[in-house]
Amino acid sequence: MRAANQMQDPSVPEELPAYAVSRAAQIVRLSPSTLRLWAVGNGDHKQLFVPADEQPLNLSFSNLVEAFVLASIRRVHGISMQKVRKALHLVGTEMGIKRPLIHAQFKTDGKRLFIERAGRLLEASQPNQALLEKILSQNLERIDWGLDVAQRLHPWVRADIGAAQPKSIVIDPRRGFGQPVIIGTGIQARVVAGRYRAGESINELADDYGLSLDLIEDAIRCETVEAA
Repeated sequence: MRAANQMQDPSVPEELPAYAVSRAAQIVRLSPSTLRLWAVGNGDHKQLFVPADEQPLNLSFSNLVEAFVLASIRRVHGISMQKVRKALHLVGTEMGIKRPLIHAQFKTDGKRLFIERAGRLLEASQPNQALLEKILSQNLERIDWGLDVAQRLHPWVRADIGAAQPKSIVIDPRRGFGQPVIIGTGIQARVVAGRYRAGESINELADDYGLSLDLIEDAIRCETVEAA
């Protein structure tokens, strides 16, 4: 298992400062101001994760995963991020892992611990706890885990994140410069979306790339979803 103090090693692709805040916010469907607050904090709110680079502010793939999971928690009504931070601190302490959200163990033991702490610390109602568990499970399934840490992320491609969604787009810090690409290809989603915005039809793009209409549509949606 990788030691906790090695999990922010800038020499590994997962920890390179590859995403400006505006780009990371687009991928995880948050407003840039919310994501910036989570990354650096302010006088009233402590940061929720440590960014790869603070001046200028840039995030790593690991930060992207942390923000992705936090965004899923945020969508459960009534759970404040300050209390989430406290719950995660307790979970990390009990697991002995500095950054539990990006660690493979969070998918199993860590998620269970977090749900337990949510009930005690977050004072969430029983329906909210059930919703939190459902949303966490759905979103953790959109992460491909290695032996230790998250290796790939499948961002949301549909507006309703509470529903089952295809893993048609993938982000791999070792491929495509860490940008979202269509699964099984090296085609960047933002290139497809750019051509669509320039006037090419979905049918034309599907024919040109030799891909299904669904994959082309998901690539465009991935690059045009609104912040939640």
